Amino acid sequence: MSKEAIIQAAYDSIIECDEEKAMKALDDAKEQGISFVELLSEGFSAGIRELGERFAFGEVFLPELMACTEVMQKAVAIIEEEMEKSGQQTKKKGVMVIGTVEGDIHDIGKGIVASMVKTNGIEVHDLGREVPARVFVEKAEEYGADFIGSSALLTTTMTVQKEIEEILKKEGLKGKYKTMVGGAPVTQRWADKIGADAFCEDATEAVKTIQKWLKEMGREEGM
Repeated sequence: MSKEAIIQAAYDSIIECDEEKAMKALDDAKEQGISFVELLSEGFSAGIRELGERFAFGEVFLPELMACTEVMQKAVAIIEEEMEKSGQQTKKKGVMVIGTVEGDIHDIGKGIVASMVKTNGIEVHDLGREVPARVFVEKAEEYGADFIGSSALLTTTMTVQKEIEEILKKEGLKGKYKTMVGGAPVTQRWADKIGADAFCEDATEAVKTIQKWLKEMGREEGM
């Protein structure tokens, strides 16, 4: 099987949500000495980006996207393990902390955002759910983050996103991190009101926003 065919198989395995095909693509790539970095970026990641686009246009629904993301996560875990063994490394473009805010236990959407952002060369620290505003800032400092992402699925918890911005301003950290907010009740108007850098409606938009920021930071070639 040619290199192109193996990369195509990796891409197809995500689109088709076919874990068996994904594992075979990994085995074939290893057997033929194909770069795992290339397999990830041109195969698996390209597939999840395509699915994200389809989701944004209503052509793919959440359960299907979640299932495909699980296949992607399994493939990425194996690739990371193999690259660690061989001494290969993907170029880390940036660091992100992300979580669902305090008072909110919903984290499906946040998990998908974390997974998709990670496949685009970002080191992601998922803080989980019920995360206080102060912890977002503390962890951003601890991990040397570039981006802070917060998700609120209830109107009553959106105020935690405002608290994050207030803490950053109070401690002179505003501008050190790019902040993005999301969640069902969250809007661009809310993001503007609290001073967040971006509102992202879904995972695809989150990835595009981060790619735009990376380009502005000189860490991303093209889009």
